[in-house]
Amino acid sequence: MEKRWPLLSVMNLMRMKQPPHLHLHLYRRKLVSLLRQHQSRRSAMQQLHSHLITTGAYMDVTSSWNPLLRHYSLGIFSQEAFFLFTHLRLYQNSFDSFSFSYLLKACANLQNLQAGLLLHALTLKLGFELHVYVHTGLLNVYAVCGALPEAKQIFDEMSVRNSVTWNVLISGLVKWGKLDLARSLFDEMPMPTVVSWTTIIDGYTRMNQPKQALALFRSMFMDEGIKPNEITLLAIFPTISNLGALEICQLVHTYGEKSGLNALDIRIRNSLLDTYAKCGCIESASRVFGEIAAKIRNLVSWTSIISGFAMHGMAKEALANFERMQKELVKPNRITFLSVLNACSHGGLVEEGLEFFRKMVNEYQMSPDIKHYGCLIDMLGRAGRVDEAEKMALGIPNEVVNVVIWRTLLGACSFHGNVEMGARVIRKILEMERKYGGDYVLLSNIFAGVGRYSDAEWVRRLMDERNASKVAGLSFV
Repeated sequence: MEKRWPLLSVMNLMRMKQPPHLHLHLYRRKLVSLLRQHQSRRSAMQQLHSHLITTGAYMDVTSSWNPLLRHYSLGIFSQEAFFLFTHLRLYQNSFDSFSFSYLLKACANLQNLQAGLLLHALTLKLGFELHVYVHTGLLNVYAVCGALPEAKQIFDEMSVRNSVTWNVLISGLVKWGKLDLARSLFDEMPMPTVVSWTTIIDGYTRMNQPKQALALFRSMFMDEGIKPNEITLLAIFPTISNLGALEICQLVHTYGEKSGLNALDIRIRNSLLDTYAKCGCIESASRVFGEIAAKIRNLVSWTSIISGFAMHGMAKEALANFERMQKELVKPNRITFLSVLNACSHGGLVEEGLEFFRKMVNEYQMSPDIKHYGCLIDMLGRAGRVDEAEKMALGIPNEVVNVVIWRTLLGACSFHGNVEMGARVIRKILEMERKYGGDYVLLSNIFAGVGRYSDAEWVRRLMDERNASKVAGLSFV
């Protein structure tokens, strides 16, 4: 709910009719002051907007509509900026560069390329072709909408560019997967800002190029001496986790403490504890979690520490933290339950896992997805309760079940040497997919494990006849 704000001055103004000419200047100043004062408050701006329309005051106050355009363009109702602009054009054309900057921001928010083209033509007609903020706004519209050749053309034609201009094009190229072009542009940038560095680092992270992301982060931080901000740290954490770079995690942790970013943003602490866990240091993850004040711990904090204990096989600790979370009245979500089920699976806590699954479905009214079912099948299979696992797999709704469920069960059949069930499961798998060689190999191994070598050989021949391929194994040694 929107916080209450002082209405007296706005209401008094709205009760007034158009003031006498003698006091018009003071009236305008008051009006503009209120528009600027309540930029972030939607209800106030709507009331002021209504007042402007009903009194006709906007036709005389040249600075009144830009605050409204800004408010609408930066909010979630960007379309309203165009409604206002269309209405205003009926009465006057004295828009300035700020007006068009706000409208172009609305275009970008809506990803409305057609409106951007119309505004582009209008800015040229009205002589704004040399305004860097207007052209940067146009560049942003084209970049956000994926019109990269047009964005690059505007960039090349600009005689004056600022850091925002460079960053807008770099961000657009990264967004649409043109990472090599973005990096080339970044290398040409006269003075890259922390935003520029962060954008490329984030691009490498999202494109699953962790080594390049980490190398660039090192260059930024250690070679160039540019201080990362909270967005930079959030961008590099997945890379650190991917590479298991514990030393870098410790370096970022130290920097976050000294700079105050750790205390400033709960997302940093949550990401930090998750990264420590994925780098194999559950002790540090637990310590970071313990340092988060109880009043600011959120669901992500709890889910991250539960997931960390689960991936380290510390099922009892994971379940204990789930109970602590419930006592603090934090409601779990599907990811939290998935972490708990993983913990139960790896810890052999079958009954506890089944109870948590029932709690998720019955108490919290959450529909399980394929990952929850997969955890249960894996948990039952590890415990040798393959009959229950098969029964559960058969009960999964058709719109949810996939071949991974049956492969998980096939792995359990292989481990426990259950030939009959393995044959049933492989039929289910082959109904969905016939070209994955690993399925044939598992069934062949099941037959060989119980001495049925002729059947094992038959499965291998069938695999060759169907040209089913198996990915070759590899080793990091």
